Formats: sequence, structure tokens, C-alpha cells
Amino acid sequence: MPIVNITSLTHPGVEVFSSLTEPQLRNSLGKDRGLFIAESPKVIDVALRSGYEPVSLMCERRHVEGAARAIIERCGDIPVFVGDRNLLASLTGYALTRGVLCAMRRRPCPSIADICGDAHRVVVINGVVDTTNIGAIFRSAAALGIDAVLLTRNSCDPLNRRSIRVSMGSVFLVPWAWTDSPEADLRPLGFKTVAMALTDNSVSIDDAKLCAEDRLAIVMGTEGDGLPQEAIDAADYVARIPMSHQVDSLNVAAAAAVAFWQLRRQAVEF
Repeated sequence: MPIVNITSLTHPGVEVFSSLTEPQLRNSLGKDRGLFIAESPKVIDVALRSGYEPVSLMCERRHVEGAARAIIERCGDIPVFVGDRNLLASLTGYALTRGVLCAMRRRPCPSIADICGDAHRVVVINGVVDTTNIGAIFRSAAALGIDAVLLTRNSCDPLNRRSIRVSMGSVFLVPWAWTDSPEADLRPLGFKTVAMALTDNSVSIDDAKLCAEDRLAIVMGTEGDGLPQEAIDAADYVARIPMSHQVDSLNVAAAAAVAFWQLRRQAVEF
């Protein structure tokens, strides 16, 4: 593990952390084989345990023999760029929690059949672009029994730096894939779909028919406009979350967590 002391973010090799944009990171090694950045020893640990390959580390100098030591040792013979706290804070915009970043290789995106073949509860994220919401949805999905995540291509990348941080590494725990046509991809696998939307014919989320479905995909829409009409029309069910005090909707991440818990497969043991 070569330790490289740096005093500037222009040092060769540091551009992965300092200047490459998210699209540049994604495409740095070709389609579906780019890089992403994980932050904090805990999140990096989850990524390593999930089989992701580290490329380089950046660390606060004071943590080399402290909080980051175990991660550095596990990452093997990769460069470890070491700087002071202020330098790294200028990179991230805030003082790093336990001061370590790791650039890691992406893996090829799996097929929908591979990740949904044995699944019983799936979430479809349709057009959600806020990185915080994506991370929060993944964290709830991992905690509340969702077997796989599908995202329409106009949704935010789950391996966006902020999404990873908000998810606390949960994006590495639940398999996910992109989809161009969720209903067409899922129906041959035996899934029914439930669109989360406020419509005249929507049923309450605690409707017994929903929980009785063996294979159910929960379709969540965008932060502002919700699901497009075509997604609602294509669903087998349309469901709503009953609310009080004339509140008409929840943030998509909060709504997803409620839906995951209510519609969990009853046979699952937590």
C-alpha cells in the first residue's frame, strides 16, 4: 500500500476524487465498467464485503494509523493519497467523517432475470432524480425485505457519491438493474405491479389483495409529479397511503419505506 503524501488536489491520480464528474467516473473505463467513490470506513467496508474492487484511497493523515487503518490493510497494494483535514474538506465541502474516500470499480449491470428470478418483492424506481431520495430508498429496501431494485433510465444512478453516502452502503446490499419497460420485464417472471399514486380508483395500501400477492413489484414515481399516467395505466393495482390532517402526499423516500413495510412478504422472517 504505497502512501502518497499530497499538498494539492492537482497531484497525479487525485483527479478521480477531485475533478472527475459523475458521468466521467461512470464512463472512465468504458460502458458499465467505470468508477464510483465510497466515503467512510463503514461504507467502504460494506462495498468490499459485497465484492467491489478498490482502485485507490484518499485519507486524512491522522487516520492512516487510526480509523482508516483496517480499510487500508484490506485494500492491498493500491495507492493511498494522504492529506490534511482542510485539504480533504475543500474536496468534499465538509469535514470528512472519519476521513477516508475509496475509488472503486463498477461491475457489469446484471440482467433483470438474474436479480428478479427468485425475488418476491421488488421496487421499481421511475424517474426519481434526487440523489438523497435514491440513497434513502435503497436503505429502506435493504432494511425492509425488498429483494431487488429496478430503475428507469431517467432515474439517478445509485452509485452516485451522495446516494451511496445516504444509503450507508445499502446500494451494495440489494441487487439492482436498469429497465426500459418495467411491466414488460416483470410480467414474464410472474410479478404483479402496484403503482403508488393518488387516483380515483386507488385502493388503500393495506388492502388484503396486495399483501396476498406472492410476487409483487412496487412502483414509485418522481418527487414532484409522481408516476406518469402510462405507468399507472400499466399497473395491475393502484394504491395509496391513507393520511391524516389533509396531507396529500409524502416524500418519495418516506412513502417507499411505508410501502415496503406494509407490503412485505408475510412469510419473510426479520
